[in-house]
Amino acid sequence: MIYVYILRSECGQHFYTGMTADLDARLERHNAGQVRHTAKFRPWRVQTYLGFDDPARAQAFERYLKSGSGRAFAVRHL
Repeated sequence: MIYVYILRSECGQHFYTGMTADLDARLERHNAGQVRHTAKFRPWRVQTYLGFDDPARAQAFERYLKSGSGRAFAVRHL
């Protein structure tokens, strides 16, 4: 199972979208400061995640969420 996830910083002003096979381990890496893009806005919490059986569909959905219309979709529906 591949997970596409949206994290929200605990201050509530920053979001991060990513993809992983192990969501718990990935969240630990984000909160430990091991991910360059999220290190300065930690701690993080999972806002939402979706599981995919097909890695290509997961990657396509992650790419969509990182686009302008995908961010708008996430704000309205996720």
